[in-house]
Amino acid sequence: MPMLTLGLLAGLLLLASAVMWMTRPRGQAVEGAAAPDFTLRDQEDRPRSLGGYAGRWLVLYFYPRDDTPHCTREACAFRDARARLEKLGASVLGISADPIARHADFARKHDLTFPLLTDPGGRIARAYGSALDLGFTRLARRRTFIIAPDGRIAARFDAVNVATHADEVARTLDALRRAWAPRGAPAGH
Repeated sequence: MPMLTLGLLAGLLLLASAVMWMTRPRGQAVEGAAAPDFTLRDQEDRPRSLGGYAGRWLVLYFYPRDDTPHCTREACAFRDARARLEKLGASVLGISADPIARHADFARKHDLTFPLLTDPGGRIARAYGSALDLGFTRLARRRTFIIAPDGRIAARFDAVNVATHADEVARTLDALRRAWAPRGAPAGH
Protein backbone atom coordinates (compact mmCIF):
# COMPACT_ATOMS: atom_id res chain seq x y z
CA MET A 1 0.00 0.00 0.00
CA PRO A 2 2.78 2.54 0.77
CA MET A 3 4.30 1.90 -2.70
CA LEU A 4 0.95 2.64 -4.35
CA THR A 5 0.64 5.86 -2.36
CA LEU A 6 4.18 6.91 -3.30
CA GLY A 7 3.48 6.09 -6.94
CA LEU A 8 0.31 8.19 -6.96
CA LEU A 9 2.10 11.07 -5.25
CA ALA A 10 4.93 10.91 -7.79
CA GLY A 11 2.39 10.88 -10.64
CA LEU A 12 0.60 13.92 -9.22
CA LEU A 13 3.88 15.80 -8.84
CA LEU A 14 4.82 14.99 -12.43
CA LEU A 15 1.40 16.16 -13.66
CA ALA A 16 1.65 19.38 -11.62
CA SER A 17 5.11 20.05 -13.05
CA ALA A 18 3.85 19.57 -16.60
CA VAL A 19 0.90 21.93 -16.04
CA MET A 20 3.16 24.58 -14.50
CA TRP A 21 5.57 24.27 -17.43
CA MET A 22 2.77 24.61 -20.02
CA THR A 23 1.24 27.62 -18.28
CA ARG A 24 4.46 29.53 -17.58
CA PRO A 25 4.51 33.14 -18.78
CA ARG A 26 6.42 33.82 -21.98
CA GLY A 27 7.29 36.99 -23.84
CA GLN A 28 9.05 40.19 -22.97
CA ALA A 29 6.17 42.72 -22.89
CA VAL A 30 7.26 44.70 -19.84
CA GLU A 31 6.50 48.26 -18.81
CA GLY A 32 8.74 50.71 -20.62
CA ALA A 33 9.47 48.32 -23.51
CA ALA A 34 8.22 48.84 -27.04
CA ALA A 35 4.86 47.14 -27.48
CA PRO A 36 5.11 44.13 -29.80
CA ASP A 37 3.72 45.02 -33.22
CA PHE A 38 0.70 43.21 -34.60
CA THR A 39 -1.78 43.13 -37.44
CA LEU A 40 -4.86 41.03 -36.72
CA ARG A 41 -8.39 40.87 -38.12
CA ASP A 42 -11.38 42.17 -36.16
CA GLN A 43 -14.97 40.88 -35.89
CA GLU A 44 -15.80 42.61 -39.19
CA ASP A 45 -12.79 40.96 -40.89
CA ARG A 46 -10.93 44.28 -41.08
CA PRO A 47 -7.19 44.37 -40.36
CA ARG A 48 -6.15 46.30 -37.23
CA SER A 49 -2.54 47.01 -36.42
CA LEU A 50 -0.65 48.61 -33.57
CA GLY A 51 0.60 51.25 -36.01
CA GLY A 52 -2.98 52.36 -36.62
CA TYR A 53 -3.05 53.65 -33.03
CA ALA A 54 0.31 55.47 -33.13
CA GLY A 55 0.17 58.81 -31.33
CA ARG A 56 -2.81 57.73 -29.20
CA TRP A 57 -3.30 55.77 -25.99
CA LEU A 58 -4.41 52.16 -26.43
CA VAL A 59 -5.95 49.73 -23.96
CA LEU A 60 -5.13 46.25 -25.26
CA TYR A 61 -6.73 43.43 -23.33
CA PHE A 62 -6.34 39.69 -23.80
CA TYR A 63 -9.08 37.30 -22.74
CA PRO A 64 -9.59 33.52 -23.02
CA ARG A 65 -12.96 32.96 -24.77
CA ASP A 66 -15.93 34.83 -26.17
CA ASP A 67 -19.27 34.49 -24.43
CA THR A 68 -18.04 32.87 -21.22
CA PRO A 69 -19.17 34.43 -17.92
CA HIS A 70 -15.94 36.22 -16.90
CA CYS A 71 -15.00 37.23 -20.44
CA THR A 72 -18.49 38.61 -21.05
CA ARG A 73 -18.42 40.57 -17.82
CA GLU A 74 -15.02 42.03 -18.67
CA ALA A 75 -16.02 42.92 -22.25
CA CYS A 76 -19.24 44.57 -21.09
CA ALA A 77 -17.32 46.54 -18.47
CA PHE A 78 -14.96 47.86 -21.17
CA ARG A 79 -18.01 48.63 -23.33
CA ASP A 80 -19.54 50.60 -20.46
CA ALA A 81 -16.25 52.39 -19.75
CA ARG A 82 -15.54 53.16 -23.41
CA ALA A 83 -16.78 56.78 -23.31
CA ARG A 84 -14.67 57.47 -20.21
CA LEU A 85 -11.61 55.86 -21.82
CA GLU A 86 -12.15 57.78 -25.06
CA LYS A 87 -12.43 61.02 -23.08
CA LEU A 88 -8.98 60.11 -21.72
CA GLY A 89 -7.77 59.70 -25.31
CA ALA A 90 -7.67 55.89 -25.44
CA SER A 91 -9.05 53.27 -27.78
CA VAL A 92 -9.87 49.72 -26.64
CA LEU A 93 -9.00 46.46 -28.40
CA GLY A 94 -9.80 42.95 -27.16
CA ILE A 95 -7.78 39.92 -28.33
CA SER A 96 -8.49 36.20 -28.06
CA ALA A 97 -7.88 33.10 -30.14
CA ASP A 98 -11.56 32.84 -31.10
CA PRO A 99 -12.39 33.02 -34.82
CA ILE A 100 -13.84 36.09 -36.53
CA ALA A 101 -17.38 34.67 -36.72
CA ARG A 102 -17.44 33.95 -33.00
CA HIS A 103 -16.16 37.48 -32.27
CA ALA A 104 -18.91 38.90 -34.51
CA ASP A 105 -21.62 36.94 -32.66
CA PHE A 106 -20.20 37.94 -29.27
CA ALA A 107 -19.97 41.64 -30.22
CA ARG A 108 -23.51 41.66 -31.64
CA LYS A 109 -25.02 39.77 -28.70
CA HIS A 110 -23.52 42.13 -26.10
CA ASP A 111 -23.46 45.35 -28.17
CA LEU A 112 -19.68 45.59 -27.91
CA THR A 113 -18.60 48.83 -29.52
CA PHE A 114 -14.88 48.22 -29.89
CA PRO A 115 -12.83 45.84 -32.07
CA LEU A 116 -12.26 42.23 -31.01
CA LEU A 117 -9.19 40.81 -32.74
CA THR A 118 -8.61 37.18 -33.57
CA ASP A 119 -5.22 35.64 -32.78
CA PRO A 120 -5.84 32.01 -33.83
CA GLY A 121 -2.29 30.72 -33.42
CA GLY A 122 -1.64 32.76 -30.28
CA ARG A 123 1.41 34.45 -31.84
CA ILE A 124 0.52 37.92 -30.53
CA ALA A 125 -0.55 36.57 -27.13
CA ARG A 126 2.89 34.92 -26.90
CA ALA A 127 4.64 38.17 -27.86
CA TYR A 128 2.83 39.91 -25.00
CA GLY A 129 3.49 37.10 -22.51
CA SER A 130 -0.24 36.35 -22.47
CA ALA A 131 -0.36 32.90 -24.07
CA LEU A 132 -1.70 29.92 -22.22
CA ASP A 133 -0.76 26.71 -24.04
CA LEU A 134 -2.53 23.72 -22.54
CA GLY A 135 -1.18 21.34 -25.16
CA PHE A 136 -4.56 20.45 -26.62
CA THR A 137 -5.73 24.08 -26.89
CA ARG A 138 -4.34 27.58 -26.84
CA LEU A 139 -5.95 30.46 -24.99
CA ALA A 140 -5.01 34.01 -24.16
CA ARG A 141 -4.39 34.76 -20.50
CA ARG A 142 -6.54 37.51 -19.04
CA ARG A 143 -4.07 40.43 -19.15
CA THR A 144 -4.29 44.08 -20.08
CA PHE A 145 -1.74 46.54 -21.41
CA ILE A 146 -1.93 50.30 -21.67
CA ILE A 147 0.20 51.43 -24.59
CA ALA A 148 1.38 55.04 -24.64
CA PRO A 149 1.24 57.25 -27.74
CA ASP A 150 4.95 56.58 -28.34
CA GLY A 151 4.27 52.82 -28.69
CA ARG A 152 5.74 51.81 -25.33
CA ILE A 153 3.97 49.75 -22.69
CA ALA A 154 2.97 52.21 -19.98
CA ALA A 155 1.17 49.72 -17.71
CA ARG A 156 0.61 45.98 -17.50
CA PHE A 157 -2.12 44.23 -15.53
CA ASP A 158 -1.49 40.55 -14.81
CA ALA A 159 -4.03 40.10 -12.00
CA VAL A 160 -7.45 41.05 -13.35
CA ASN A 161 -10.66 41.23 -11.34
CA VAL A 162 -13.31 41.47 -14.07
CA ALA A 163 -15.73 43.25 -11.72
CA THR A 164 -13.42 46.25 -11.16
CA HIS A 165 -10.85 46.03 -13.94
CA ALA A 166 -12.24 48.57 -16.43
CA ASP A 167 -12.42 51.20 -13.67
CA GLU A 168 -8.88 50.33 -12.54
CA VAL A 169 -7.64 50.72 -16.12
CA ALA A 170 -9.38 54.11 -16.46
CA ARG A 171 -7.88 55.38 -13.18
CA THR A 172 -4.42 54.18 -14.20
CA LEU A 173 -4.77 55.71 -17.66
CA ASP A 174 -5.80 59.04 -16.13
CA ALA A 175 -2.72 59.04 -13.87
CA LEU A 176 -0.44 58.00 -16.74
CA ARG A 177 -1.77 60.74 -19.00
CA ARG A 178 -1.14 63.36 -16.34
CA ALA A 179 2.45 62.19 -15.84
CA TRP A 180 3.29 61.22 -19.40
CA ALA A 181 5.16 63.47 -21.77
CA PRO A 182 6.81 62.54 -25.03
CA ARG A 183 10.47 63.42 -25.31
CA GLY A 184 10.85 67.18 -25.17
CA ALA A 185 7.17 68.02 -24.53
CA PRO A 186 5.60 69.33 -21.32
CA ALA A 187 3.78 66.78 -19.11
CA GLY A 188 0.05 66.16 -19.58
CA HIS A 189 -0.10 65.73 -23.36
